Amino acid sequence: MDASNAPGSQLEFGELSAAGSPKGRDRVKRRGKHRAPAAWQVLPEGAPYALFERDAVEWLRDLPDESVDLVVTDPPYESLEKHRAIGTTTRLKHSKASSNDWFRIFPNARFPELFREVYRVLSRDRHFYLFSDAETMFVVKPIAEEAGFKFWKPLVWDKCRLGMGYHYRSRHEFILFFEKGKRRLTDLSIPDIIAHPRVHAGYPTEKPAAVSEVLIRQSTVAGEIVADPFIGSGSAGVAAVALGRRFIGTDIAAGAVTLSTDRIRAALP
Repeated sequence: MDASNAPGSQLEFGELSAAGSPKGRDRVKRRGKHRAPAAWQVLPEGAPYALFERDAVEWLRDLPDESVDLVVTDPPYESLEKHRAIGTTTRLKHSKASSNDWFRIFPNARFPELFREVYRVLSRDRHFYLFSDAETMFVVKPIAEEAGFKFWKPLVWDKCRLGMGYHYRSRHEFILFFEKGKRRLTDLSIPDIIAHPRVHAGYPTEKPAAVSEVLIRQSTVAGEIVADPFIGSGSAGVAAVALGRRFIGTDIAAGAVTLSTDRIRAALP
């Protein structure tokens, strides 16, 4: 059950200390709308990361304006259901090897509210990267532009190996590159194709941390805050803390938060 939308339910926070160990998972039980801590409370000075188990949009709404420096995220977009139905995304089927219960689809109808909140919480002159497939790309681009973002281009993640499919088998995904204001990339020689093998036998739709590392290096400096409202396996957080950035994120799935906590703690320098 999504705790953020359940009146009177228990909401679990997993805030982490500067050393990366849990301060304790405080359970809070209140009637009505629960307000999450402001950014300075969520991520105190010197703390490398903080994770939450909440709905993405509700979590973003509780962050202050212009409180993060980069958003890198990979929503479980609606078109995944179509791919699963025709058998081209078998990793999303329920089985011993795959935990489809760990995430639920984020419907296209919710992208307007998501992008409004992402735009609001991003500081001025910052970037936003959204992993996407070809179908979802055409849906979300105009919605993000309506929210205020400038769309630069789709980057390509080359998975280096063929995936499943029935014609022109896929070996890539898109990463949509948006900007709020104007910020120069760190290295202008980096191409728009990022080649790295996909993760085998991992979390469903898991992205390699190495791909997020490229994006984070390009769009932040050490000490800045990276946010991911759909943490999944925690790859963006792993990349962020390994590069000396700070990280905040959320997921509605308890299993995702637990896995991400373990992976991010292990990645701390």
